[in-house]
Amino acid sequence: MEKSSPTIWEKLSFSTAYHPQTDFLAERMIQTLEDMVRRLSLELEYKTSIHASTNQTPSILEKGWNPKLPQDSLRKELIEIHPTAASFKGMLYKARKHAVGGMADSFEYAKDKWDKSHATPDFKVEDLVLVSTTNFNNIKGCKKLKDYFARPFFIKALHG
Repeated sequence: MEKSSPTIWEKLSFSTAYHPQTDFLAERMIQTLEDMVRRLSLELEYKTSIHASTNQTPSILEKGWNPKLPQDSLRKELIEIHPTAASFKGMLYKARKHAVGGMADSFEYAKDKWDKSHATPDFKVEDLVLVSTTNFNNIKGCKKLKDYFARPFFIKALHG
């Protein structure tokens, strides 16, 4: 007698968008693993790169050490010995102090750049000035049609 119906052990395998003629589980797992490896490599690259504002890597500032990268195993002269607990605190303190100094330098640099392009205005009595209306909430009407500046006003007196 011939069997015309499928048995219990037979399973249909339809093609999917991930890979034709498979059950898509293996392909989806490989895709997920590739995504995880990509994210891990990006995180390692970020945490081991020196930032301009602190002159240190984020890994040094958070943990006190840089993670070992694959290229580090190829260079034998870069073998690091793990510090003891007593010197570890001092090392973190020095790294934090160095980072604070780097951030102060970065702040000073940004301040100098700002000051070069933004000079303090030199107002005199009876000069004409425009008043900005961005913080005026009592002006009625459509915001689109509101004037950005009020008419010119004379300076009557200087304060401060």
